[in-house]
Amino acid sequence: MYINIHQLLPIVHGNIPSTKFCSRKKHGFISVVHMSPSFSITTTVSPASRAGTLVSNSKTVSSSLYWKNNVAIKTNRSLKYRVCSVSGGYNNTSVEKVPFPRDYLELLNQAKQAVELALKDEKQLMEIEFPTSGLASVPGDGEGATEMTESMNLIREFCDRLLSPEKARTTRIFFPEANEVKFAQNSVFGGTYFKLDYLTKPSLFEDFGFFERVKMSDRVKPEDELFLVAYPYFNVNEMLVVEELYKEAVVNTDRKLLIFNGELDRIRSGYYPKFFYPKLGALTETLLPKMETVYYIHNFKGQKGGVLFRCYPGPWQVLRRTRNSCICVHQQETMPSLKEVALNILASA
Repeated sequence: MYINIHQLLPIVHGNIPSTKFCSRKKHGFISVVHMSPSFSITTTVSPASRAGTLVSNSKTVSSSLYWKNNVAIKTNRSLKYRVCSVSGGYNNTSVEKVPFPRDYLELLNQAKQAVELALKDEKQLMEIEFPTSGLASVPGDGEGATEMTESMNLIREFCDRLLSPEKARTTRIFFPEANEVKFAQNSVFGGTYFKLDYLTKPSLFEDFGFFERVKMSDRVKPEDELFLVAYPYFNVNEMLVVEELYKEAVVNTDRKLLIFNGELDRIRSGYYPKFFYPKLGALTETLLPKMETVYYIHNFKGQKGGVLFRCYPGPWQVLRRTRNSCICVHQQETMPSLKEVALNILASA
């Protein structure tokens, strides 16, 4: 069994994480009320609407889109949340630079191309990270369960672009835990060829941070070629399970592993004190250095705000937002720390 002592950290550490509490127990020790992930179909949208943006500019909505049989369907989790989209610019003319996306459709196409190029370059461990509550948002802007739901929707759209039906049969998508798999099967991923799996299994004591360990070697099948791990920040143990998956099922094979919206910046930045999380902290020296961040967006708010953006194989770009465009003020080949971007690059740009 795993014990999620992250739920006790706010008491010991003297603060509460800034991310919002949600019914599916995203970060936080206060959230002990479990709401079953039921949904209801409220309306259908013509496939022609796929030409529009995935995330609207409406101030308040209570539903989210998923695709089933080429029809966009709205699901309702009885959650009210705010979503928005931000236009990007095309001021950068270098062939090595990809312009900041104008909407989520363009973002998904850019991410698809980045992954395809990384696969051609034999990259085995990859990461995609971007906000889901709007292209100018930061983690925590949206309600926790809503952010995960939007990630699930976008993962489905991304997979449909990247993978043929034949490749879908050899792709295993790992969700944080078993209940999330059930929700995916009944909504976004219903009727697909993808293999849906989970990283952890809740126990009778999940409200106190206990989760059953899932042995990765028992989950993997010989025909699996690609593992996609969906938002593994449900609890702090999930990235340890991802490391196990990488070591047991990817290393010394032709398989590939892609982490989708794992909020790995929490680990990189030392958000989790190594005193309480020595194994998690060790990932900065073991797993993360092997990882290629193929697509990445991180926003910085405030008067000196901006964006850290990368689309493989291009450089890391620090962008300054203007009214109708994004201007590149700095670029480099390696990923800068978020602290460096905020305090040095954007502050002096």
